[in-house]
Amino acid sequence: MKLLFLGDVMGRAGRAAITERLPALRERWGLDFVVVNGENASNGAGLTGEHARLLLAAGADVVTLGDHAFDQKDMLSFIEGETRILRPINFARQAPGRGAALYSDRRGRKVLVAQVLGQVFMKRPFDDPFSAMDDTLRRLAGQAQAVLVDMHCEATSEKMAMGHFCDGKVSLVVGTHTHVPTGDAQILPGGTAYLTDAGMCGDYDSVIGMDKVEPMRRFVTGMAKARFQPALGEATLSGVYVETDDRTGKATRIVMVRHGGRLQQAGP
Repeated sequence: MKLLFLGDVMGRAGRAAITERLPALRERWGLDFVVVNGENASNGAGLTGEHARLLLAAGADVVTLGDHAFDQKDMLSFIEGETRILRPINFARQAPGRGAALYSDRRGRKVLVAQVLGQVFMKRPFDDPFSAMDDTLRRLAGQAQAVLVDMHCEATSEKMAMGHFCDGKVSLVVGTHTHVPTGDAQILPGGTAYLTDAGMCGDYDSVIGMDKVEPMRRFVTGMAKARFQPALGEATLSGVYVETDDRTGKATRIVMVRHGGRLQQAGP
């Protein structure tokens, strides 16, 4: 199976890059299944139902969220009716929606997608991500030909720990949230593809996707003057491409993806 995961979509620039380029990439790379993290797609904070529809129509099979899952209030109801949107599995038990689900690719092969939030340096206390992931894999992984895990958190160490925790049990563990792509794409000893952070789909002439002026003012002076606003230059689609063995679910190839924009280009 040929899988593509794209990191945090950042504002209007990121949405435009997805809608303009993803359909052609699906065709060119022969993609079987695409997962996109959309938790910053609506003005840099959360995801509206309207923007979720845009990402899905452009070719995302599943859209994951994160700690900003419900910053846009209409997502509280939208997620209940749209099974292709996932919030973290270890969010509050009362939260709407789901954190993991089985899907089918165009050939009928089953793909399990799960998202989990880390705890280190995160502002709110979430349930233990490792116990939550273990429970999810026990219940659902045996039904899928491929398993993708979006580990949404700050600490690189916690992301790497989740990669090793899932090694041999899933096809891909990929980190999101920090908006900066890491260079450690690899296949772990047990056959799980791993990347500490996919980066963002946004304008990299920025401070992690935000227009530079206000973040720099706050760093230099310690004082705020205006709200952060997403940068609007050409976006780079950042993520990871993985090929898997349908029989074992293990990864056979992993390639970092950087398409368009300012970053050095990479892809399969």
